[in-house]
Amino acid sequence: MAGGAGTAGKEGAVTVRRDDVLFDGDDVKLHGWLYRPAGDAAAPRPAIVLAHGFSAVMEMGLDHYARAFAEAGFVCLAYDHRGYGRSGGWPRLETNPWLQVEDTRAAISFVRTLPGVDAARIGLWGTSYSGGHTLTVAALDRRVACVVSQVPLVSGSRTFDSWVPADRRERFMKRLADDRDARARGVPPGLTPAGVPGSETEEWARAVDPAGTVYPNAVTLRSLELMRAYEPIAFVARIAPTPLLMIVADRDTQTPVAWQLEAFEFAAEPKKLVTLPGRHYDPYMGQLAASTAAARDWFVGHLGH
Repeated sequence: MAGGAGTAGKEGAVTVRRDDVLFDGDDVKLHGWLYRPAGDAAAPRPAIVLAHGFSAVMEMGLDHYARAFAEAGFVCLAYDHRGYGRSGGWPRLETNPWLQVEDTRAAISFVRTLPGVDAARIGLWGTSYSGGHTLTVAALDRRVACVVSQVPLVSGSRTFDSWVPADRRERFMKRLADDRDARARGVPPGLTPAGVPGSETEEWARAVDPAGTVYPNAVTLRSLELMRAYEPIAFVARIAPTPLLMIVADRDTQTPVAWQLEAFEFAAEPKKLVTLPGRHYDPYMGQLAASTAAARDWFVGHLGH
């Protein structure tokens, strides 16, 4: 299902059309934006699937990336995972990594069925938590022909330990256990802030959503428990021969850069590492042009346009 209108590019010229779409996930409808370059192509175009991080939604910057890739000649699908934005699914605001992996694979299936798309040339772009998903999916799904993983979560267990200090961990683990028991009794899932006051996440959310009308800034407690059992690094060695670009920030402590570099070493050729200056969210902000250009050029080089 789709609807929408062309969107104006530079100097008022319509260069990219963006439509709202709904597509089938696993027992859930997922909402996305479908981008098509203007003009008729002589042959089916390659396509790129994009998704955001741990608790973010499309409105928080995905339009920029998708539009830039579409202007380079790609059909693009940006979408929200189940439980977020206008996508279906319950519980709301629950980040279940393996269900999100299934969402990504459903999105790949959807774009492969679209008219004017070359099903053999599908790229995958993800950032932060979904950067981890791109690593996992590219290893498991040979329909992916090219992958870009930006500031990815590579180890859920280590990231959880870095987010929850040792002196608070026992108490937090009790909260997780109590939440499980409460859910079994029919109590709604407990929530916790995704971006705590003073954190980099809160800083970024305020920058991209100053009115506070887009970002819910909450996840279910179980989202953090589920993260502890998710290890994309275990899949990296299986990505090749799919071309892999990893974009990292040299002062990333949100998904610590040392672990990202460790994961990159496990990957076989063809692969490329781009290191940008800054913290976890800088590729979306001060380094936005650089991160976009690196990803676009990687897709053009390996998928054509």
